[in-house]
Amino acid sequence: MKRNIFQVITVVWFLLLSVTVLAQGEAFAPVRNAIRSGSSRELSQYFGSTVELSFDGDKQSYSSTQAEFVMKDFFAKNSPAGFDFVHYGGSNEGTPYAVGKYVSKTGAYRMFVKMKSAQGNLVIDTIDFTKE
Repeated sequence: MKRNIFQVITVVWFLLLSVTVLAQGEAFAPVRNAIRSGSSRELSQYFGSTVELSFDGDKQSYSSTQAEFVMKDFFAKNSPAGFDFVHYGGSNEGTPYAVGKYVSKTGAYRMFVKMKSAQGNLVIDTIDFTKE
């Protein structure tokens, strides 16, 4: 009897975990699409009021408008040949993040995107590109 209860609890726990991962993936879907198309304008729709951008460890905070121009410049110099998120997660506080691989004609980058809640919506807080 105890064994059956344990099995049921284990199955329910895995189902809840998979639903959480799918929900996080859905939150990042429009971000993924904007990055795949190399559209800084589309991506900027998901920026918070300030965004921290990092390129190979060089971090700076920008207003959403400035961040759009920085990303436009990055996409112009490194047009996307392929992009996908390979891992979704969340901090203990519930802050969602995703790790992806961005491939351009000039090289490949590991990409980290962290979102935060602002006025009830998830917005991009941090984008970090690290050349592989």
